[in-house]
Amino acid sequence: MTFPSDLNDPALRARAVQAARGEAPFDLLIEGGTVLDMITGRARKADVGIIGPLIASVHAPDPARPAKARIGARGMTLVPGFIDSHMHVESSMITAAEYAAAVVPRGVTTALWDPHELANVSGEAGLGYACESAKDLPLRLLPLVPTCVPSAPGFEASGGDFTPETVARWLARGDTHGAAELMTMRPLLEGDARVAGIVQAGLEAGKRVCGHARGLTGGDLAGFAAAGVETDHELTGAADLMAKLEAGFTIELRGSHEHLLPEFAEALTGLGELPQTVTLCTDDIFPDDLLRKGGLDGVIRLLIDCGLPPLWAYRAATLNAASRIGRPDLGLVAPGRRADLVLLSDIEAVRAEGVVANGLLVAEAGRLTARPEPAPVPAALRETMRLAPVAAGDFEVPAKGPHARIATLSKPRFPVWGERRVAVEDGRLVLPEDMIRMGIVNRHGAGTPMRVAFLENWGDWRCAFATTVSHDSHNLTVFGRRSEDMAAAANALRDCGGGVAVASRGKVLHCLPLPIAGLISDAKLAQVAESFAALRATLDGLVGWQPPYLVFKALFGASLVCNPGPRLSDMGLVDPFEGRLLESCVLEDGLA
Repeated sequence: MTFPSDLNDPALRARAVQAARGEAPFDLLIEGGTVLDMITGRARKADVGIIGPLIASVHAPDPARPAKARIGARGMTLVPGFIDSHMHVESSMITAAEYAAAVVPRGVTTALWDPHELANVSGEAGLGYACESAKDLPLRLLPLVPTCVPSAPGFEASGGDFTPETVARWLARGDTHGAAELMTMRPLLEGDARVAGIVQAGLEAGKRVCGHARGLTGGDLAGFAAAGVETDHELTGAADLMAKLEAGFTIELRGSHEHLLPEFAEALTGLGELPQTVTLCTDDIFPDDLLRKGGLDGVIRLLIDCGLPPLWAYRAATLNAASRIGRPDLGLVAPGRRADLVLLSDIEAVRAEGVVANGLLVAEAGRLTARPEPAPVPAALRETMRLAPVAAGDFEVPAKGPHARIATLSKPRFPVWGERRVAVEDGRLVLPEDMIRMGIVNRHGAGTPMRVAFLENWGDWRCAFATTVSHDSHNLTVFGRRSEDMAAAANALRDCGGGVAVASRGKVLHCLPLPIAGLISDAKLAQVAESFAALRATLDGLVGWQPPYLVFKALFGASLVCNPGPRLSDMGLVDPFEGRLLESCVLEDGLA
């Protein structure tokens, strides 16, 4: 983490000293509130005096203290600005400026952005756009350098290729703040030179190396930490949380897996004190959820609802996070710290009435005081659907009859290998009634054919769903039963520059265009959220979901090839952990 130098200005510090001693007026005085102290845990009546971006004094209420401007905080609780320790702007399908407008009024003043979605689509142009987008926002958006472009080299192809040299070059810049989540777990543990070189680039830059340690236990988990990886947000349960705490990882407790939060809260409460290495993050938030539930404030709220003491939740989101990202200027309402504060009318509901960032009132009554302009979008990010039109026949799998033995992907979310004996008619596999098909084709100009898998235990489908938001290479991915529906949905996205679409009976029922890298819309959050919610509702009416594994969100991670288990990528059915790659699901055909 590059430490900022703006608070080191001697004139600023001198003015702060004078104001703290009552010898000069504050630039801003927040008076009449209650400060919830993240160190002592005590709540005390106090006024907060600010000089420029610096807190000069936190003192007993004194209406006689002079100030150029005042904010009344009677009935309010003052806490530090929230720090989201790991997130992806792209997952909310809006620009960084629009994301800031959504979360800053809710109390989020700092967020660490891993833009690996943009980088996997548009390479260095995508990362450059992210760095430009992070400037001049009321949100302190800190870009990290993606480490997994693609996320599983040799098992998928994306629109970029970040070598150790690429990562080192970007880490040398002052506007990048660490190496983003390393998802190539198995190659690192096995000594792969490329992945080890990427980690080394982070270590030599003196910046944090963030991680993704899903499924790692025992010696593998220890080895991941020993290699230099510091963080993890891929928690599978309370036992996994404890193992990773004991292994010394900085925990980025995420809200995107809400069903796990009750057991996390119970496990942490059982310790008797909150570990200093526990932070909070959002990771991925769909646009309609962001609009309704908020960002990191929503995670704090969920944890409090699950029984975590409110002080602990706020401490994880502020002081702990500031410490773990190497920013001692953040995370406390105290003299000498940066003036990032949230004025809460209800600490358990996490209801922010006002937000101060860098000493300026940036939001009040749920709105920004000034809305930022989005960064210009390079042409390269608007021309990312580089593939031919899709035909219904592309989703058919050729085979010799009358029967074939095929490999299947069984179970959503955490897939395992399966096998089926299926019929063959007219030289192609016949899809069994209890299965759906999934197709992926490279959209980054590789010119490779559509890869198709048959999926078991994916419920009853009466439509097709297509998306270019498909972690992590974001190739065009389609789910459904009827090839004609799948082609209709796929071509709708090809024609609009990417996005998400639902089709049935050969017609497109709903399409949300995401013309920036096939990931992001130019529109306002409210518009994107409304369209996305309508698409989700359309799909809900045509798919028989089977929670907790077969849920809408599972569609976007079904191609996440860096995680354990078999997946479908633009190269075929793959399992990087086993080193397995099948260009076709047909294992044996021409069977009687």
